[in-house]
Amino acid sequence: MRDYLNKMQRHRLMHLVGTQNLLREGTSLASFVAGGKLTWGLSKDLETDGLYTSDEEEPVHDCRRIKRRIDSMSKRRPSSDDKVRKRKDGRWEGHIVIGHKKNGEPIFRYIYAGTQKDLTSKLRQNINIYQGVDLTEERKMTLSEWLDRWLEQMASVLRPSALDHYRNDLEYHVKPCLGQKGLTQITAADLRKPYDSLKQRGIVHPCPDQSRGLSTTTVHSIHTALHHALKSAAGQQLLPYNPADYVEPPKVAHKTMRILNEEQMDAFLSAVEQDPIWHDFFYTELATGLRLGEICGLMWSAFDERKGSLRVSCTLHKEKGGQLVIRDPKTCAGARTIVPPSSTAELLRLRKKTSCSPWIFHNPLQPEAPMNPAAAYRQSKKILEENALPDIRLHGLIHTFATLALQNGVDIKTVSGMLGHFSAGFTLDTYAHVTTSAQKAAANTMGKLLSSSV
Repeated sequence: MRDYLNKMQRHRLMHLVGTQNLLREGTSLASFVAGGKLTWGLSKDLETDGLYTSDEEEPVHDCRRIKRRIDSMSKRRPSSDDKVRKRKDGRWEGHIVIGHKKNGEPIFRYIYAGTQKDLTSKLRQNINIYQGVDLTEERKMTLSEWLDRWLEQMASVLRPSALDHYRNDLEYHVKPCLGQKGLTQITAADLRKPYDSLKQRGIVHPCPDQSRGLSTTTVHSIHTALHHALKSAAGQQLLPYNPADYVEPPKVAHKTMRILNEEQMDAFLSAVEQDPIWHDFFYTELATGLRLGEICGLMWSAFDERKGSLRVSCTLHKEKGGQLVIRDPKTCAGARTIVPPSSTAELLRLRKKTSCSPWIFHNPLQPEAPMNPAAAYRQSKKILEENALPDIRLHGLIHTFATLALQNGVDIKTVSGMLGHFSAGFTLDTYAHVTTSAQKAAANTMGKLLSSSV
């Protein structure tokens, strides 16, 4: 081979080999870029980069200069300046780097436009969108594939009931219309269309006289699940941003809170006064405002006879198949100690003396088992119907407790703590109608005081 090379060619070849050895000490990305330039046909690129001289004189090796060049090549974000071309079909094509494969090779996003000016504008927009983003090869999965993976990841975080709720929402209302679309292709416009159609015909199997449209509350819940899923995808470098951030979910229609007034509450308690099974249960419920799962999950070990207090540390849930399981409260604020009225504490003391179960409220047919929440729900509905009382949910008894407590002067912070709310602000927002009435009453009282002093 030496015979076929003149003096200058041998000089260049020896220098290129020496430069290649130096480049091996750089980063893998720099070696890939610079190593690709060490071919005979591209030797001019290295000369342009200033990494060697092609003069016949002895080459000058500046290791520090080469290392600085390598570092800048490895850290620099690839631009699109030299990656624009006009295609045979007349369109202009450009691409930018949006991530890297496992082997370090770049992942490109290709952009097309009718004119070079439009392409330049699109490239600039995409560079801004993908700034600081380093996507992986898994970005190619469909939305359906990602939702399945996300639900698996959330299995150890969410309650089984919440997980099932998310799974049903995504399976029946999101996957059919968007599931086969690429994850990175999902846009805000794609999300708005299904929301509109769900409000019109979202119910899969409607009853004969039932409207096919989903309520705004249900559509809002679907948006919440999808927003969480896409947020996780962006956090795991599968999306440059969360498109759901740019979608305004349907506003939840405000429903008037249905409760029992004082007269109706007295009628309710009178209806169960002679019932040995349900009197103590509903009396304690109305006196404490405990949730259904909380009161059914109370054990005697949670009752302090001396102090007359109850420690709420778990909730009872019914899983698929009918099995009852004990779980921790939903939030830290849910684990709390409450002090019920003295009459309620005395009722529990008397009940404990005759109890043969570890549960405060046990299954009437199985004393070793807790009260089934479903049975308590059915019984409350039966009592309301038989006594011509408003058809409220069992949760309405909690609202009844809170409303009457606030109306009778109990401060919002105390009520919030008894209900296990995470903040008094949430309680204030929930029972704004009560606090507004209290404010009016206070204003009238102050008005009378001021007018009498004039």
